[in-house]
Amino acid sequence: MTGAGVTVRVDGASRGNPGPAGIGAVVEFTDGTPSRELSAYIGETTNNVAEYRALLMALEEAGRHGARSITVYSDSELLVRQLNGEYKVKAAHLRPLHHEAQRRLRAFPAARILHVMREENRRADLLANLAIDSHRER
Repeated sequence: MTGAGVTVRVDGASRGNPGPAGIGAVVEFTDGTPSRELSAYIGETTNNVAEYRALLMALEEAGRHGARSITVYSDSELLVRQLNGEYKVKAAHLRPLHHEAQRRLRAFPAARILHVMREENRRADLLANLAIDSHRER
């Protein structure tokens, strides 16, 4: 895949804040490559860390496929506004994640981060929660 675009939907979930956390992402390619659904249990952490980790996972997948443009949809207003420069990253533990997300986004000649309502992000949310559930069943 070269020059194609990618749309990703990302979500992080934490049961308790902090608590058991999972991440989910749906990665859709414009060149006909089959969509990918990604999820992972990430241990005990906060919801905001989970949101960033979900984004990083999706950006890694998109980068692996050589995407030239990316549109990210997230229901985390904090994540979206921080990455768009509207909010400062005040929490010290989020700064390295924010820096890494910005670094990875710069790898795409065209990148947009957009906020969506939770209802528009159901699949990524489900994937994040399934990751927590599958870990608990072990």
